[in-house]
Amino acid sequence: MEHATIYVKNTLTGEKEAFTPISKGKVGMYVCGPTVYGEPHLGHARSAITFDIVYRYFRFLGYQVRYVRNITDVGHLEDELNGQGEDKIVKKARIERLEPMEVAQYYTNLYRDMMTRLNVLPPSIEPTASGHITEQIVIIERIISNGLAYVVEGSVYLDVVRYTQKYHYGELSGRVLDELMTGSRTLEGQDQKRHPADFALWKKAETGHIMQWPSPWGMGFPGWHIECTAMSSKYLGVPFDIHGGGMDLKFPHHEAEIAQSYAAFDCAPVNYWMHNNMMTLEGQKMAKSKGNFITLGQIFTGEHPLLDKAYNPMTVRFLMLQAHYGSPIDFSNQALKSAEVACAKLLKGLELVNSLQPNEASSTSSDRFSKHILNTCQSCYNKMNDDFNTAEAIACLFDLLAVAQKLVHLGDSISTEALHMLKQTYKGFLTDVLGIRSESGTQDVLLPEVMDILLELRQQARAQKDFSLSDHIRDRLATIGIQVNDSKENATYGFNGN
Repeated sequence: MEHATIYVKNTLTGEKEAFTPISKGKVGMYVCGPTVYGEPHLGHARSAITFDIVYRYFRFLGYQVRYVRNITDVGHLEDELNGQGEDKIVKKARIERLEPMEVAQYYTNLYRDMMTRLNVLPPSIEPTASGHITEQIVIIERIISNGLAYVVEGSVYLDVVRYTQKYHYGELSGRVLDELMTGSRTLEGQDQKRHPADFALWKKAETGHIMQWPSPWGMGFPGWHIECTAMSSKYLGVPFDIHGGGMDLKFPHHEAEIAQSYAAFDCAPVNYWMHNNMMTLEGQKMAKSKGNFITLGQIFTGEHPLLDKAYNPMTVRFLMLQAHYGSPIDFSNQALKSAEVACAKLLKGLELVNSLQPNEASSTSSDRFSKHILNTCQSCYNKMNDDFNTAEAIACLFDLLAVAQKLVHLGDSISTEALHMLKQTYKGFLTDVLGIRSESGTQDVLLPEVMDILLELRQQARAQKDFSLSDHIRDRLATIGIQVNDSKENATYGFNGN
């Protein structure tokens, strides 16, 4: 099967570019992980699943991938745009009367557990910010020695104005210094800066600040941005292949990473930037203040006022894969129900595909059918090669499932090569690339029995001329993608759409 070239939408240029790894057959990828001060939510899942797909697909094609995803356990302040306010983890620890590292460890464990449930593969390396203080200090010293940072009362800031005399600041986000000046606010500690756009590489720890380390500039803690520069360069070198994260990180976080890399190493940190889009909840931006914020734990238990029921992790994963990672996703009960039905159908189809037996034929129609199968299998690769388009790849899998059903019901014949490719592609893309697995065989086994009960009750209602109840059962099933087909003798059911 021809795998061809992979094209990646590079956020830096806004163009799809042919992917060429720095080292042949190898991929180095860094993705910004969570700040561990709260329960994992849909935004965490979107980013993790997006780059899990990238990781899986490269490995599926035979690449050796070093995937680094960090844990932020220090330095992420409440006002991340201006680098002000209390450390998010320290604040959580103060509220819960715990040690900051207790908070960080608890939510790190919870995050990993939720990612496992979503079948997100663990990264090759999962470094923590607090475990790489030395590396951060070394890079800050390099930036100072290059004349692009300055020290003020124990804090260190990157000098954006001097930086722009040599490099372009704002190339990822499109921001310019005049805009940054206009949008800045007067905040405590800002008078230390030479320019409002300057950002902290190291912050002096005030009296009573719990998380602090010794440095050449006194006791303090690292800025949020420097950690990713330190950890990515340590484990992947400079530059590396792919840097990923949510589009909300483009500014200031990723813009600052670019500046830090040029300031320290005189080169760009990475060749390809990738950003996943955001999620809305029933048409609105998710926010705790609006009351429409939902955690993964709430989705899996159904314990949220906006949910009709609990949904399993594969339904959530499948919902996210039904859209291209660069497109927004609206999260709703109806979207979840549709994803649940479609996901179950593909998983059930795996049993059918695996059961197919060789049946060689030399007829012209069979040859055309075999060619159609091979072309559809190739399309699976083509769609994934086109910027990891999982939505289109899923459509190809449904096409292959339709072919498998035709083979069973019509007894058509195909070549051994076509059958082998059909089985290999369907299973490989569904389980290895898309990462869809059966949560439990119980639901699939019980569904026919449950449907028999419902259809029997509906037939009784029709016999008793209780058409209101009969129509209610039919209509409710239709809302979750199950179509009831009536005949004189009995009723059958099938799945709508895909």
